Amino acid sequence: MINLPQSIPSTGLGEEAAFELLGMPALQQAADLAAPDALAHMDPPSAPIAARMAYVVAQANQNLLHPATSPFATEAERIVLDWIAPAFGMAWGQFCSGSSLANLTALWAAREAGARCVVASADAHVSVPKAANILGLPYHPVPVDEHGRLMRDSLPDLADAALVLTAGTTGRGVIDNLAPVAAKWLHVDAAWAGPMQFTCHRDRLAGIDAADSIAISAHKWFFQPKGAALALFRKTETRASITFTSSYLARPNSGVEGTRSAAALPLLATLLAWGQEGLAERIERCITIAEQLAQRLEVDPRTVLRQWPETGVLNWRPAQADVAAVIAALSGTSSAFTIGETPWVRQVAANPHADVDAIWARIDDALA
Repeated sequence: MINLPQSIPSTGLGEEAAFELLGMPALQQAADLAAPDALAHMDPPSAPIAARMAYVVAQANQNLLHPATSPFATEAERIVLDWIAPAFGMAWGQFCSGSSLANLTALWAAREAGARCVVASADAHVSVPKAANILGLPYHPVPVDEHGRLMRDSLPDLADAALVLTAGTTGRGVIDNLAPVAAKWLHVDAAWAGPMQFTCHRDRLAGIDAADSIAISAHKWFFQPKGAALALFRKTETRASITFTSSYLARPNSGVEGTRSAAALPLLATLLAWGQEGLAERIERCITIAEQLAQRLEVDPRTVLRQWPETGVLNWRPAQADVAAVIAALSGTSSAFTIGETPWVRQVAANPHADVDAIWARIDDALA
């Protein structure tokens, strides 16, 4: 760590000196998410064009709460949503500072539509029970099957429930059965797997267009800097139920957040630079990396593969070696996940620059 004063200095260093002191350590002491063996978390490296546009966003410091201060950024957000929402059968949407807020926004709309409880998989993201708690709604987790999917035959009465289905669970990456189900509100947390809709694997999201709302994390498989997500809605009239206004606002404010940054600009730049083909190629490459690694794990007698990766998330464990020791040896290349009471190595193919041979070399050394 760098040597910093214990309190705010009375006399500043100056901007250049402060940047020199902090800038390089901030980069050098950060995990390299684009490294050949980086495969530990749902954190991809930002698209270079998105990182460049994020600098522009920070420089302009526009606030989308006030369109007069952000005319171009407001238009950019409309364009991106008009491109993305119809691909999921949704009519409108808004950007949020992360998919936890997107889930909260969607479940707020569900409550205003008459939902009186939240039902979700026992493997749903922690933001779902958190949102239920914030909204004052009872939360009912539903058991999952051996693969980690919500067991539909264990669902309670959904007449007054917001049912949350997950497209890409955090631990195992599985997609719940997204076929329509009679509920007061149907929400799909597609924070991880949502962008697969733009790839050759879109069939794995069959049924998602029947949802009342969808959450997608742009800082996952849209390869954006942290702090960008989308909450999408099927009916335009939903907007009014989560909209407030005040005398100081030029237009009503929709959603949980007031002040928001121009997070759509980096995504717009990325989609313009890559096109749908470029986005699909990177996501498909991630899925291929996971499948190639799974093939090696499946045939190696030293490892046990838990299940085939559906959305680029792997769970495996050593057949003989201590799993905790293996995870420690694979720092930066893997993380840990517990299924039942059994610990497993977890790897997430969020990095399109990952090299299977480099990852396998790390695994081979950890198992030696």
